[in-house]
Amino acid sequence: MESHLAKSTEERTFQYQDSLPPLPIPSLEESLKKYLEAVKPFSSEEEFKKTEEIVKQFQNGIGRKLHQKLLEKAKGKRNWLEEWWLNVAYLDVRMPSQLNVNFAGPANHIEHYWPPKEGTQLERGSISLWHNLNYWQLLRKEKIPIHKVGSTPLDMNQFRMLFSTCKIPGITRDSIENHFKTESEGHSPTHIVILCRGRIFLFDVLCEGSLITSPEILRQLKYIYQKCQSEPKGPGVPALTSEERTQWAKAREYLISLDPENLKKLEKIQSSLLVFSLEDSSPQATPEDYSQATAMTLIGDPTVRWGDKSYNMISFYNGVFGCSCDHAPFDAMVMVNISHYVDERILENEGKWKGSEKVRDIPLPEELVFTVDQKILNDINQAKTQYLKQASDLQIVARPFISFGKKVTKKNNLHPDTFVQLALQLAYFRLHGRPGCCYETAMTRYFYHGRTETVRSCTMEAVKWCESMHDPSTSLLERQQMMLTAFAKHNKMMKDCSTGKGFDRHLLGLLLTAKEEGIPVPELYTDPLFSKSGGGGNFVLSTSLIGYLRVQGLVVPMVHNGYGFFYHIRDDRILVSCSAWKSCPETDAEKLVQQIFYAFQDMIHLMNNAHL
Repeated sequence: MESHLAKSTEERTFQYQDSLPPLPIPSLEESLKKYLEAVKPFSSEEEFKKTEEIVKQFQNGIGRKLHQKLLEKAKGKRNWLEEWWLNVAYLDVRMPSQLNVNFAGPANHIEHYWPPKEGTQLERGSISLWHNLNYWQLLRKEKIPIHKVGSTPLDMNQFRMLFSTCKIPGITRDSIENHFKTESEGHSPTHIVILCRGRIFLFDVLCEGSLITSPEILRQLKYIYQKCQSEPKGPGVPALTSEERTQWAKAREYLISLDPENLKKLEKIQSSLLVFSLEDSSPQATPEDYSQATAMTLIGDPTVRWGDKSYNMISFYNGVFGCSCDHAPFDAMVMVNISHYVDERILENEGKWKGSEKVRDIPLPEELVFTVDQKILNDINQAKTQYLKQASDLQIVARPFISFGKKVTKKNNLHPDTFVQLALQLAYFRLHGRPGCCYETAMTRYFYHGRTETVRSCTMEAVKWCESMHDPSTSLLERQQMMLTAFAKHNKMMKDCSTGKGFDRHLLGLLLTAKEEGIPVPELYTDPLFSKSGGGGNFVLSTSLIGYLRVQGLVVPMVHNGYGFFYHIRDDRILVSCSAWKSCPETDAEKLVQQIFYAFQDMIHLMNNAHL
């Protein structure tokens, strides 16, 4: 089974890391020009004039000074943004991260060999775990193929963060612990943690130097499952990870003060390869379709989730799987890669284990029993209560659009990703009667430790096209031309952002430079148009293309009156996942998805009929 990945000649996964170029800083003029373009759809003429004036003053005054300081700072670093981004976007954030920061998604085996089927949780779980562990071994051997665009290698550093990585809560700032090493670097942890009915177990995945087999993993899972079914539930210590960050940090310190052994147990969980959750067997806890599976991987039972873990596999009683990942150490493409690898292996083996059935005499799983008192039990209850209250407010819709997919958009010379982004703009415009400020992820992995940049999909070109679709005096041909102009604009923005010419991270760098230098926050950032256009994490549409494979996932909206919107595009379909808060009277994920599907049809109709 390794042959598929091993045949990538002899390149090693991390071999080009040292030769990647440093992350560039764009020119101040370029960034501010792009910023002005981005705020225009959300402003009146008067507001825009005022913002133009603010930008001009910034460019000729404090902005120039800050830009020079940023250039100085960048001289000594291969990625000037890395530490800042990690802190500001993730580690300084105090709201509960399990629901608000983590990304989650269902596994796509339900589409082929593993449709929902009662009682298959353990057997399928052992096979899925085995394939995941194989991927871990390939990564240890540096046999995971390097991602490239053409012949240009991309940064692979985030793959180091997939296994044996955990976020540790702090009073004001969290930290990340990573214990993964390649084989040439030395020893890496070899145990996994299993969570079941509020209890915590672990076992080693190597025996006599080689990976334990699927039947051996099954034996371990059965032992844990039967023990948990026949004995009382555990206290549910993992639920603490779903709490507000400072609260969790204090509870963790208190837990350690109760008994020094508690720290050792925490360290075992933190260093483990991954956490595997056995969800309860009640019928309402068994997802039947993509919407339910997406919702339950994103929400789920907090007593069987270690919310700070970089990789939390989730298994349901009916053999449906998913995962929840802490977003701080890596972006979704790492998860997409391993999910696709595992899905392909399950597909080619027809969902079966095809190796030896022999089970060696391996040590039984060890249970980690924390010393707890009434205060900790109260903390656990409080964490569960706040988590379930927030989770119950989340509306999630995941649907496939099956009339067409990538083949049809490409036949019409329309970039598939831009096609979905513009459809989303039209859908939001129709539903809410105004443009929606939108964040789309662009990757900056051409550069050393590059992660993401913001593409602001709501352009003036997109708005003009959306308006034309509602103006009966506009001909089909004019609408088509406006749509193609919006396409060209979006394609250029995506290219600019991926090649280090975006402006959002640059503006963030200037703001953080001001803070470090003790300079008051410049007016650019307090101007109402800054946040109205999405600045400072205020995008009403938080979106990402998950790729062109079968893998899907989702996050919660960035703002209370917003939407989370993830999608993947295949040859014959487009699968979308959308989240919204039920307590917001103006948003409705169901209606938005419906409008997007109408928009898809309208756009293809426009291409086919504009010249008739």
